Amino acid sequence: LQLDPVFSPGGPTDISFIDAQQYPRIRLKAYTEDLALRTPPQISRWQVHYQPVPEGAVNGRFLNFYKDTLQEGDEWSMQVAFQNISPTPMDTLLVDAYVFDKDNVRRDVATFKTSRNLPPGDTIMVSVKGPTLGLSGANNLWLEVNPRENQPEQAHFNNYATVRFNVTRDITNPLLEVTFDGQHILNRDIVSARPHVHIRLKDENRFIALDDTSDFRVSLRTPSGSISYLNFEQSPGLFSDPMLLSWTPAALPSNSFSIDYKPILSEDGLYRLTVEAKDRTGNLSGENDYTVEFEVDNTSSVTEVINYPNPFSTSTRFVFTLTGSEVPDKLRIRIMTVSGKIVREITRDEIGPLRIGRNLTEFAWDGRDEFGDQLANGVYLYQVVMELDGKQLEKRETAADPFFRKGWGKMYLMR
Repeated sequence: LQLDPVFSPGGPTDISFIDAQQYPRIRLKAYTEDLALRTPPQISRWQVHYQPVPEGAVNGRFLNFYKDTLQEGDEWSMQVAFQNISPTPMDTLLVDAYVFDKDNVRRDVATFKTSRNLPPGDTIMVSVKGPTLGLSGANNLWLEVNPRENQPEQAHFNNYATVRFNVTRDITNPLLEVTFDGQHILNRDIVSARPHVHIRLKDENRFIALDDTSDFRVSLRTPSGSISYLNFEQSPGLFSDPMLLSWTPAALPSNSFSIDYKPILSEDGLYRLTVEAKDRTGNLSGENDYTVEFEVDNTSSVTEVINYPNPFSTSTRFVFTLTGSEVPDKLRIRIMTVSGKIVREITRDEIGPLRIGRNLTEFAWDGRDEFGDQLANGVYLYQVVMELDGKQLEKRETAADPFFRKGWGKMYLMR
């Protein structure tokens, strides 16, 4: 750009109309002549007045980084000093933070302004932090002060701070646990027609909380063959609809996500529950989905009660299976000699907690009578009565039925 002439005689000339971005350098050229005396005039003073812009610089001696190797999910943090090295004050500073990942892809982390102005010679600590999710491998963190010439500055090359750090990828599978009414069931076990299904996913990662329902997929196949993919309630912990999944997000550092399902299963037969789960980094709970088949029988019934072990020497427990949706409120086990003398009666209060499905009682009979005296070795008979709401439970047929005569079973005490 050449402007000729520029100067007007007898006073200063304003050149602020020249775009400094387009023409960052200027050169002044003067031409004088004296046509009368042939003596060139001498310039007594030639000055350019300007308003100086500030200059700042990163002070790398005051740079702190959390640590150079982090587990995926941990949070990195960086602090670095920035100093105004000019006699001109600076406004609040715009700051950009971004990461170049192992594939050299830029990922913007944050854009923010400092909390105050920066007077001449003053220093401010610039702090930034960010996530490591999806940044496995080697990374370069860049912090740029006054990007995009947010405010005028003499130079920009000294406004950068960079740090290399490595992120260890999370490759550990989370642990999935499924219980029915507090019990781990076997395939094709009988469960309540109104079960409380509890699903729990626990992850070892202490930094990335399991808090997203999209990481789970739960389906139920009914005896008629229809498959339903179960939906989650909108808010955690509602229990407003028995056909929806109630959920509780994880609270760090104990990284455990819980799902509760309380359906009403009116159709008798074999159901199949399938659960697919993964953690926040995409690790599945297992190579295959969790799948279990279970049987529902809405009729309240009980199988023959078998004592185990049999024969026994020190103690024996009682094994049986209940169906329906409610456990019996009355239970009595009467033990007698072969001659018909009653030696022991075990009540519902003694027997311990019961559940729909397989039961192995917490109570163990030690072979003593009502008075605590040891009984002699030999064969003893026992009879079980179970009632619900005043009615005796129906008998459910099993392969053990031939070992009972009219509801009486045999046990062998051998010391």
